Amino acid sequence: MKNVVNQPLKIKKMKLLRFGRDFKPDEEVILRDYLAIERTRLANERTLLSYVRSSLYLLLGGIAFFQLKNFPDFRYLAMASLVFSAIFFVVGIYRFMLLKKSLKRLYYMSEGKDNTNRT
Repeated sequence: MKNVVNQPLKIKKMKLLRFGRDFKPDEEVILRDYLAIERTRLANERTLLSYVRSSLYLLLGGIAFFQLKNFPDFRYLAMASLVFSAIFFVVGIYRFMLLKKSLKRLYYMSEGKDNTNRT
């Protein structure tokens, strides 16, 4: 039998997926501000998803009202539901893009200024 020397196991590091940006401390943006921006970004995404969810529920409701043959008066309610579904979707995307652009202007501009000072 061979002598087995206690050798440490070689473990490869897993590369984790990163969804955010790495925090690099500088004089302009401190960790508290960075985390506040990340919370705002995640809240913005959550709000967009709730607009999309509401839009899909209205779309499904409109389609269901169109399927009711015994109640022809519901056709107007179905049309209104489809219109509001499209409005919710457009408003959700508009608000998401507006806040995303605002966050880019506030945070990423300061990050860009810091990079120009270092070079």
